[in-house]
Amino acid sequence: MANNFEDLIVWQKSHELVLGIYKASKDFPSYEKYRLADQICRSASSVAANIVEGNSRKHPKEFLQFINTAYASLEETKYHLLLARDLGYLKPKDYEGLIDKATEINKMLNSLRKYLTR
Repeated sequence: MANNFEDLIVWQKSHELVLGIYKASKDFPSYEKYRLADQICRSASSVAANIVEGNSRKHPKEFLQFINTAYASLEETKYHLLLARDLGYLKPKDYEGLIDKATEINKMLNSLRKYLTR
């Protein structure tokens, strides 16, 4: 566990994903503001927030619980990205960039899970 969550690369990447999703969701139709746009921003923010909260815990088992929640939120985010793409709200290039970032975070979370369960 890092002294400062901002030192965690997985958090840095998650924060970048959140910023990218907020930027992309601004172009969603106005009627999606309180539906898909809100949901995708919430699930993406949950990934980074759970990493922060888990890092603040004193015991690895507690940290692991938050990492598992972050992982679940990331999977939810990936689905929302797919849905936004399929509905035509995200350009294929934007979708690919965001899903690539999510896949990178997924791998990092899996590595962190393995480390915390050893």
